[in-house]
Amino acid sequence: MIELFTADTPNGKKIGIMLEEIEYDYKVTKVNIYKDEQFKPEFRKISPFSKIPVIIDHDNNKEAIFESGVILMYLGEKSNKFYEKKDRLKINQWLMAQMGYIGPMLGQHHQFHHYNPGKSEFGEQRYFKIAETIYKNLDDHLSNNEYLAREYSIADMATFPWIARHPIHDIGLNKYLNLTRWYNKIALRPAVIKGYDLLKDGTVPPSVN
Repeated sequence: MIELFTADTPNGKKIGIMLEEIEYDYKVTKVNIYKDEQFKPEFRKISPFSKIPVIIDHDNNKEAIFESGVILMYLGEKSNKFYEKKDRLKINQWLMAQMGYIGPMLGQHHQFHHYNPGKSEFGEQRYFKIAETIYKNLDDHLSNNEYLAREYSIADMATFPWIARHPIHDIGLNKYLNLTRWYNKIALRPAVIKGYDLLKDGTVPPSVN
């Protein structure tokens, strides 16, 4: 059994999606990041940087694994699903692109544009432009590819929850036809729907207007 310590964030949702896709038995332990539960000493023992998500694999000597990208790689290797060896180089590139660029930059866009508007005109303009560039880059790549790597993989699972925040990006996802096609196809997967609602509060991937 996998125990998932998480909150309702894109990084948390990607693990819920993967666990549903590979049909593993798992338990969700909620970490309330708004009450600073991630900074408690007991949580820091399994997450040195006080970040969610973290998993504990009770089938593997209670091994604790932090960093969402590594968790996806671990589960991909353990299940032998969605992390094909023949495509691993491509998958790793797109996974690292999400971890190092797409997620962090869209996260900054959230902070300046949505949560704290008016506090920094420079920050708002900078990250809005970067968010637009991310949408365009993804759209360009998906014009010749059905998924980010050759087949549906952990790279798509990692990226999807960040694009699912498109209503607060105000970029206009529907202007990017290839990205929209990719998004809608993934949003219909039963495992994605279940994993996206990992806290079982009825949350669904936002539709594209």
